[in-house]
Amino acid sequence: MSAAKSLLIELGTEELPPKALDELGAAFLRGICDGLSKRGVGASLEQAKLYVTPRRLAVYIPEVAVAQPEQSLERRGPAVNAAMDADGNPGKALLGFAQSCGVSVEQLEKLETDKGAWFVFRTVKPGQAVAALLPEIVDEALKGLPIPKPMRWADHDYAFVRPVHWLVILHGSNIVDGEVMGLRSGRQSRGHRFMHPQPVHVADADSWLDAMRMAKVLADPAERRQRVRDEVARAAKQTGGTPRLDDALLDEIANLTEWPVAIACAFEREFLSVPPEALVTTMEANQKFVPVFDAHGALTEHFIGVANIESKQPGEIRKGYERVIRPRFADAKFFWDEDLKTPLASYQEALKNVTYQQALGSLWDKSVRVAELARITANRVGVDAGQATRAASLAKCDLLTRMVGEFPELQGVMGRYYAQHEHEPAEVANALDSVYQPRFAGDTIAAGKVGQVLAVAERVDTLAGIFAVGLKPSGNKDPFALRRAALGLARTLIEGGLDLDHKALFVEALELLPEAALAAGIKPGKDGKAPAFDAGQRRTALVNELSEFVLERLRGYYAEQRFTTEQYEAVLAVAPISLVDFDHRLRAVVEFGRRPEAASLAGANKRVANILRKQQEEHGAQSIGNHVDPAHFEADAERALAQALEAAQADNMGALQRRDYTAVLARLSQLQAPVDAFFDNVLVNADNPAVRANRLALLGRLKAQFTAIADIARL
Repeated sequence: MSAAKSLLIELGTEELPPKALDELGAAFLRGICDGLSKRGVGASLEQAKLYVTPRRLAVYIPEVAVAQPEQSLERRGPAVNAAMDADGNPGKALLGFAQSCGVSVEQLEKLETDKGAWFVFRTVKPGQAVAALLPEIVDEALKGLPIPKPMRWADHDYAFVRPVHWLVILHGSNIVDGEVMGLRSGRQSRGHRFMHPQPVHVADADSWLDAMRMAKVLADPAERRQRVRDEVARAAKQTGGTPRLDDALLDEIANLTEWPVAIACAFEREFLSVPPEALVTTMEANQKFVPVFDAHGALTEHFIGVANIESKQPGEIRKGYERVIRPRFADAKFFWDEDLKTPLASYQEALKNVTYQQALGSLWDKSVRVAELARITANRVGVDAGQATRAASLAKCDLLTRMVGEFPELQGVMGRYYAQHEHEPAEVANALDSVYQPRFAGDTIAAGKVGQVLAVAERVDTLAGIFAVGLKPSGNKDPFALRRAALGLARTLIEGGLDLDHKALFVEALELLPEAALAAGIKPGKDGKAPAFDAGQRRTALVNELSEFVLERLRGYYAEQRFTTEQYEAVLAVAPISLVDFDHRLRAVVEFGRRPEAASLAGANKRVANILRKQQEEHGAQSIGNHVDPAHFEADAERALAQALEAAQADNMGALQRRDYTAVLARLSQLQAPVDAFFDNVLVNADNPAVRANRLALLGRLKAQFTAIADIARL
């Protein structure tokens, strides 16, 4: 390999979108590394480093070869036995091949294989200089960036996420001469827009990062994030409170600044009468400010802004931050005060004028359906049905309030506050907020039982309704977030311990839908005519489809918890009607798998399943009886297995009723010895039909005892 030097590629731009910056940078790094790798350029790609700021995308690789390695090329020509004429002279095909290779026939070599001999042309192509390849590599990487709407500027043909202004490509201390998007590469970078506006001379690739730091630019994203944390902590000390800086806000602030400096600010205490979520939403989402809380977790009048400059007059920046937040808070206080004048329940009538989905009616229609499902569900799990239906009737009302109209992300949260203000029971008020949980990956389910019941009813109606009208997810498209709804439903049932038949829930939800909605989802056939509509058949098909959809989400849920596909499939095979029961069985299967007897018994169950399936295929399902007659036993091993099965069944009766599946499988694991002895000493397919049928019935009983929990054979 040729000598290696460090490589720096920096593209300077106008301010890049902060939420897309990390993704753009990662794609740029990947594109550069792929381009080098594709061209066979030796480089320590695992040490490649990405640097991004609001005004630049940069890649640094500590060792990149100066040139590609030599490439050995081989072209196969015509077969030897067909390339020469009868006089031993080269034929047209051979002459043409030699000419295309730029050599004479005598310069060609022969390749001997077990299938014959061929003329071949072999040569060594010298590797290109990497400097000559880099402009093309950079151009390819930029074209591969995920940019939904590229921007054009001036009269150029090219486009990018933002206008570009400078390009630095250095291989060691050498400038890589080239042009990308109209920019000629050089060694002149740029520092902070305000604190170091003059050009920055970069001596070589290794000194670029320090040169940026000297020019008041922290190019390393990790270093910049840490500075944001440190600065926010420093400013928070001045307030005496505790800042709330989550990862999402931290990332966005870091992607908005090149030299972050935190400034402690404050607003009028009168705004604290507004629900804190509204104020925090304004600070974090709209202004990128960091809220400050007291020792008891209550929001204070302090907040922290992070400037992109080390100002000589920080007080002026503070005044600006305080001035910009004041009207937003004033609006929030106005919305809050005005909304309190209108009882939450008074919005119910107006819900009739808000369309939920054309075939499914208005938000009022949805609320009525959800209330009925909540009543049914609450009665089944021992929750106050009156509170559940009251919560369902109020759950959509806050969507019509001024506050939620301005801050849609506060739906549910504001419903809780308005319900509390009107002295609704705490369980009802809290349910209006927790019905939306889990809101995102990693979020908890609703804490209260009324909230859990409402969350189940809401998601069951949404899934049943949208599936019924034929708008189920397709590929990456899921406009109604049905995958999230299905996972939220499964998690609420399992983690909330709501022992319900999930198929029955869908049956009831579909019964509440108008037949017109069920018919709307039927697609015409190839002849353009809609098939005959039968509401009952349509509901049955939808129930099975919905159940499969939920169970598929459950597969991912358990995969994240490190359950194996085999463990999941073992339980799925016995189709428990309750997801709580599914969870109990799955965890019991995991415990069973840790036992030393598990592998042997799983293998035996698989053997039993194969024997019984073959019998059914050849002689029909009725050929395997349920009755085991001791009079037809011929071997001690089958008597011992029958007695062991009978004892295990008797012992497990109570555990099965308690759903203590771990205990059941632990008891069944004691069958290993008699099962192994049976297969070692007994021929199932005996010549005597009565003996053979009796042995098949015995194996059927063995399989039934295990599949009462899960299909152990799948392990």
